[in-house]
Amino acid sequence: MIKSIFGLTKEPFNRNELSLLPQQKHIVDIIKIHSQQGGFSVVIGEPGVGKSVLREHIERFDKERDITVVSCVRTLHTYWQILCQLADSFNIEVPEKQLEKTLIQNAFNHIKERKTLYVVIDEAHLLDMQVLRKLRLLFEQFPKKHNVILFGQRDLLYYLSMNVNKDIKSRITYSADIKPLNDDDIERYIIKELETVRLGINTFDIAAIELIIRSSQGNLRLCRNLCYGSLIEACRETKKIVTITHVNNVLVQPHWRSHEELIKQQVA
Repeated sequence: MIKSIFGLTKEPFNRNELSLLPQQKHIVDIIKIHSQQGGFSVVIGEPGVGKSVLREHIERFDKERDITVVSCVRTLHTYWQILCQLADSFNIEVPEKQLEKTLIQNAFNHIKERKTLYVVIDEAHLLDMQVLRKLRLLFEQFPKKHNVILFGQRDLLYYLSMNVNKDIKSRITYSADIKPLNDDDIERYIIKELETVRLGINTFDIAAIELIIRSSQGNLRLCRNLCYGSLIEACRETKKIVTITHVNNVLVQPHWRSHEELIKQQVA
C-alpha cells in the first residue's frame, strides 16, 4: 500500500537491513577488538532499543571468509542445544560423548585457517547460570581468537553480580548498555529513513513528528512501528502527508495503551 501510494520501490521503516546507529557502531568496533583475546562480551538493554539490529549485523559477519558466526537465538537454551548449534556451524556429526572434544579441535582448526569465531547468544538473561558456567569452562579450552557475545536485558547483569557467579563475571572482557535514544537522535532516524527511500522530510508534519518522539520515549522499535503504522493510516486516506490525526489513530490501538490505562479502562 505505501509503495503504491507514494510511488516507491522500498518501504521506509520496514526494510530488512537496518543501518547501525552511532552507539551500535561503537559497540561493534570494540567487540571486533576483543574477539582477538577470547572471553565474553555482554550487551544489555531494554526491549526495542536496538539489540536485535546489532545482533543481525554481527551475524552477517559470517559472509566474510575469515569469520565464523554461530547464532543461538532460540529461547530456553540448554547446554546441549547450544553445542549442537556449534556443531552444525562446524559441519560435524559425532556422538554426544565426543561433542565437546570435537568442538575444541575444530575451533583450533579454524584458528589455523586464520578465522575468528563469534558465538552469539540472544535472550541470555533467560539462560540458567549453570549453563553459562558450563559454556565458560568449555570456551576456556578454545583458542584465544573467539568471542562469546551475550545479548540480554538488565537482569543478566544482576545475576552475574551475585558472589556465586563471580567466576563467570570475571571472564567478561567487555560490556555495553544500549541506551534509549534522545529526541534529536529519534528525529534524525526518522529523517534518515525517509531520505533512504527518497521521500521528502515533510512526509510527517511537525506535530506528527513531535508526537512520535514523545510517544516512543527513545525506543527505536516503538518509533519504527509508530511511523510505519502512521504511514499506513495516511495511505488509507490516500494522503501523502502524515498528520497528528494519523499518529493518534495508531496510538488509540490497545497495545499502545499503558498498563495503568488498561486497568482503568477495565474498571470503568
